[in-house]
This record gives sequence, structure tokens and C-alpha cells, in this order.
Amino acid sequence: MSRKKGHLGEDKAVEFLENNGFRIIERNFYSRFGEIDIVTLKDEVLHFIEVKSGKGEPIYRITPSKISKIQKTIQFFLNKTKLDFDYCIDGLIVKGNDIELFENIGFS
Repeated sequence: MSRKKGHLGEDKAVEFLENNGFRIIERNFYSRFGEIDIVTLKDEVLHFIEVKSGKGEPIYRITPSKISKIQKTIQFFLNKTKLDFDYCIDGLIVKGNDIELFENIGFS
């Protein structure tokens, strides 16, 4: 998938999240370990969200290896920002105009 299509999916994801009570903290946070697509806050819980879009079943592209990289990047993010909240890892799937949020696919 092209970077442009990926950003369009993330833009749809952000709109969906904001419409569902999530406050966007950061987008595309990079560390030497990997990237977190979207960091949000809702009900005093940080949500580290991996966005996948495209054909087929994009949820299956969130692999254990990807979760491991996200967990390392979360620790880097928390150390850098000094934010002190419970957190979870969520997957958000964008397929056309359909968006589905899978909460707690990985958690602290």
C-alpha cells in the first residue's frame, strides 16, 4: 500500500476516534524501535492505535512481531513524555468507509 493511501486511512481513523470521544495526543510517533500510528486518550486511558487499511483482512497484518515493536515504542514514548496513565494497544481497521476498532489487542 502506498504511503498516501496509508495516510488517508489514518485521517479517516482520526475522524472516527474524535467522533467517539478519543482525544488525539500524537500521530506517527517514531522511535528506533518502530512507529505508533495514533496515540489517544479516553477515560484516563492512553490508547496506542495501530491503523491498518486495505483489501482482505487487514487485522491479520498486526502480528506478534508488530505488537512487540509497539510495546517497545510505548515504553520509549512514556519515558519521553512522562505521561502516567494506564494504557492499551488497539487495532483500527479501515476498509473503504467501514471502520472497526479492536480494543486491547495488547495491553500493559
